[in-house]
Amino acid sequence: MLMLVRARPDVDHQAIYESQWVEPEGVRLREYSDGFGNRCWRLTAPGGPLRVRYDAVVDVADEPDPVVPAAELVPISELPDDTLVFTLPSRYVQSDLLLDQAWQLFGHTPPTWARVQAIVDWVHANVRYETGSSSTSTTALDIFERRVGVCRDFALLSVGLCRALNIPARYTFGYLPDIDVEPPDTPMDFHAWFEAFLGNRWYTFDARHNRPRVGRVIVGRGRDAVDVALSTSYGAVQLKQMVVWADQVAEALSVPSGAPIP
Repeated sequence: MLMLVRARPDVDHQAIYESQWVEPEGVRLREYSDGFGNRCWRLTAPGGPLRVRYDAVVDVADEPDPVVPAAELVPISELPDDTLVFTLPSRYVQSDLLLDQAWQLFGHTPPTWARVQAIVDWVHANVRYETGSSSTSTTALDIFERRVGVCRDFALLSVGLCRALNIPARYTFGYLPDIDVEPPDTPMDFHAWFEAFLGNRWYTFDARHNRPRVGRVIVGRGRDAVDVALSTSYGAVQLKQMVVWADQVAEALSVPSGAPIP
């Protein structure tokens, strides 16, 4: 199995404490960095129950996601080499099949932050959030046609529309505590959003919430959901339970003792 749950080092957050716990005790986790710089765990799961727990205290920026209306789109000829892969179609993001729709909907918008924001506004207004409405095989094109999904699907469709307009966009997932907002009446889960490249840097956008948020902790970035899947199994595995929590803590918190992850 492969697992992706560990907080990724980022300019906006840094883990100051981490621990892991695995049952049965003899199961060994080995960590490696994938092609996108994500911290992946690799393990051989024995037959029977397997429990994995990850805890972290993460120091995050206390400012919401930046909003820079003056940021301009970067012409393809001037894009950095490492952004080009995020302009191409991928397994769950068939941006080549969204070309006509994207240009009809957003081709008239200014080639600035406003174009990406217009995509976010449209997805937020036209896709209904409904738990359990999609599966691991649902694609950006499926969501465009069905107009219902979860945060994963909001992000995939937004990425697809951006790429159809030659805007580099990458799928991002991680933890999002309910800081400065009313918590939803649903159990907490991992959250997915996306990042778009404009003004010569990557910026955060979130079509599910469509408002700047505080406290994002990135776990993974990639072309789409397959690159940053929570778990990938090579064999028959059934998920029995998953509990996710991300809460704001006081500055005076005493960091618990324990062996940090190497």
